[in-house]
Amino acid sequence: MIVSRPVKEPLPTWLLLPGAIGGGLLATLAFAPFGWWPLAFVAVAALAVVVGRARRLGTAIALGYAFGLAFMGTSLLWQTSILLLSYTGLTLATAAVYAGIAGVIRVTRRLPGAPVWGAAGWGFGEWVLSVFPFDGFAWMRLGYSQVDGPLAGFYPFVGAAFVSFLVALIGHLLAWVAESVVAGRLRAGRRRPLGVTAVVVVVLLGVGWLGTRWDAPRSGAGTVEVGWVQGGAPGGGVYGLGPARTITTNQATQTAGLMNAVAAGQFPAPDFVVWPENSTDMDPRADATTRWLVEQAVADAGVPILVGSIYEDPEREERQTVALWWDADGVEASYAKRNLVPFGEWIPFRSLLLPLVPELRYVGNQSVPGTEPGVLPVSLPDGRSVDVGVAICYEVIFPQTLYEAARAGAEVFIVQSSNAMYQGTTQIDQQFAATRVRAAEMRSDVLVVTTSGVSGRIGTHGEVLTVVPESVGAFGVETMPLARAQTPAMVLGRLPEALVVLTAAVALALGLVATKAPRRGGLARSGGTGHHGGRMERTPAHDAGE
Repeated sequence: MIVSRPVKEPLPTWLLLPGAIGGGLLATLAFAPFGWWPLAFVAVAALAVVVGRARRLGTAIALGYAFGLAFMGTSLLWQTSILLLSYTGLTLATAAVYAGIAGVIRVTRRLPGAPVWGAAGWGFGEWVLSVFPFDGFAWMRLGYSQVDGPLAGFYPFVGAAFVSFLVALIGHLLAWVAESVVAGRLRAGRRRPLGVTAVVVVVLLGVGWLGTRWDAPRSGAGTVEVGWVQGGAPGGGVYGLGPARTITTNQATQTAGLMNAVAAGQFPAPDFVVWPENSTDMDPRADATTRWLVEQAVADAGVPILVGSIYEDPEREERQTVALWWDADGVEASYAKRNLVPFGEWIPFRSLLLPLVPELRYVGNQSVPGTEPGVLPVSLPDGRSVDVGVAICYEVIFPQTLYEAARAGAEVFIVQSSNAMYQGTTQIDQQFAATRVRAAEMRSDVLVVTTSGVSGRIGTHGEVLTVVPESVGAFGVETMPLARAQTPAMVLGRLPEALVVLTAAVALALGLVATKAPRRGGLARSGGTGHHGGRMERTPAHDAGE
């Protein structure tokens, strides 16, 4: 006798494909700049449903890839500002992860507790994106979509990676309910899917809402007045900073405007001023004009300036992106960017790819990552010693980089960024949202300063306190607390994510074993036709060849 299980009739691929593509598009809408965070649950549910109704494992994987192409293809359109080829390659590569997620969902869907294993599959896929290739590209984590939703309350306890798992869990539970409705089981009085889903969703959203009210214990006292300058840049793709020294001139001009506003009483006098990443596009050690512009700005401000610059080593054909604490005596402290953008700041397999893709020459000399945490122990003009935490642009999607700066004693956090080439695209909003998540995880204020937008101050819960638009010159002064905080997420680090990955791996192994297990009963033993009650029933053995 063949084992009786609830049957979900397979559907033709042409019927399932629109669901997969639509799910990917809904996922994009869940993220900034749209921010329709509940759609993340619906997107996950859509993928779970179409994967469950696919005829074969290969079809399920292909549907996952279609989901990924729709999701990544629309979310990463900003990459076309650099190079169409890079956009195409990045989209095709990252979409493959969602094919893998679909495979995990398919293989584990018959195990008890399938929604948990499917959600763990999402966590596994995002972990892969965070480490491979070239140090990872976890830019569109599901967890980043929830910064304005109740699940944001989990950030300081388990981090964004685990929030991704919670988003996926809710999505899979919704899919379970939807499939039960279609199968008529809820009308037949078997309401377990609805009850379990309602309880889990209410508990998660309720606990998350309470978490948004939690404040981490903070040590330290006092405040610091931080001036900031968004110089403005022409934009226009790869050469978004404009001709050489344009960006530095703009920064110096806006700094003068800031100090005039301070003199007029519009802002308090700053203790130091922040310029963005690439606020000098020339090495000030080698270019006399750039060095003069910075020195004049420091003199006009009368306080140190945190300058984003480039250090070049022409002999080795190498460079570093650096943050420089520049006062009247010159550079007193520096930090070198640790997480570098592949094909933006360095070229993997450079000797092989550069001759094949001449357009990669725009990258310039190969960037070398720094090795030390982003903390600058500096002295303010009033004699106070302050540990300034620094992260540079792309580093905001690497939580451990910011956590290490916090553990090293950072009292005030600055994110310097250069998004001039992406003006008018969703990249700027996506990065700002990720920075908000980092602030919420660490329960620390963060000041974001960019070349051309979006600059602003983020509060300890990820809320936007001040913001200025892109593509304009702007300046201001923020009164920021001097404080150190340590949240559970910072202590646990990647452990919550590792537990999700381990869960997915175990579930995948069990699912593969289940699909290969011999049928209990079957034609040979029952002498029947494989029908039960006039209907062919499917068992794990039926899926062994899928």
